[in-house]
Amino acid sequence: MPQKSRFVLVVSGLTAAACLGAASQQAAPAFDGKRALDHVRQLVAIGPRPAGSPGAASARDYIAREMSRVGLSVLEQTFEADTPAGRITMVNLRVLLRGGSPTADGRLIIAGHYDTKLFKEFTFVGANDGGSSAAFLIELARVLKDRTNALPIELLFFDGEEAVNRDWEGDDNTYGSRHYVAAAEKDRTLSAIRALILVDMIGDRDLRVMREAYSTGWLTDLIWAAARRLERPEFVDGETPIEDDHLPFLRAGVPAVDIIDLDYPAWHTSADTLDKVSAQSLQAVGDVLLAALPSIEARLADRR
Repeated sequence: MPQKSRFVLVVSGLTAAACLGAASQQAAPAFDGKRALDHVRQLVAIGPRPAGSPGAASARDYIAREMSRVGLSVLEQTFEADTPAGRITMVNLRVLLRGGSPTADGRLIIAGHYDTKLFKEFTFVGANDGGSSAAFLIELARVLKDRTNALPIELLFFDGEEAVNRDWEGDDNTYGSRHYVAAAEKDRTLSAIRALILVDMIGDRDLRVMREAYSTGWLTDLIWAAARRLERPEFVDGETPIEDDHLPFLRAGVPAVDIIDLDYPAWHTSADTLDKVSAQSLQAVGDVLLAALPSIEARLADRR
């Protein structure tokens, strides 16, 4: 009997420890697709948000308020961009999250754009194209701010991703990402950027994310491996090349990956509205990215 009693006590102790561990896991921040969708809703309510417009300024104000709400601050990187429509003032937004030791080497950037394409013939609110990426980063800030990050993480909201003219040609696009990389090269801090993870057009209700062909292979592999572990069918094994805000980083030698679903019938039409965006799609990308993050951090640690 005494032996049996000790056995029961040991099992009870293990059960208690398991319960505490489960409670700790439940208390850890988790990405919430519904919260992200609500941020899309608020951004869409602003209306069109092309670079240099009052709508873009309102979007920046909204992002700053939401960051302040979770105890984070926003740094503005303001610059003048020469465009086919003349010089336009654009603003990248930077949110820095702690990570690693006080002397941690470098940082991981997770980025997306918050501007929408300018159309004069119809009202374009960009629920998915511009709205989903900005909303995703806002929700991700809430999740990552109290996480034990292996190295500092920068959440980066690009301005001026969209072309000012109707067509994407030459340098009439990716103004914010090109400026960011050029500024890092100028002040010799480019080497501190360990990698870039870009999200764009990730809210489509019929989400189907293919591997982006220009992206760094090992980054893509780690993210798709996480998607397989989670059994997320939204991430598929087909491959397609897409020009986006990750290209300036790749050209500068920074590992980068683009998570994007460009197979979206409402792309650059007046139909890119809130009803085309899904909390489930935002949740899928959030879950996969967070699941891949430890492996990405470990790989970056090995590359020091």
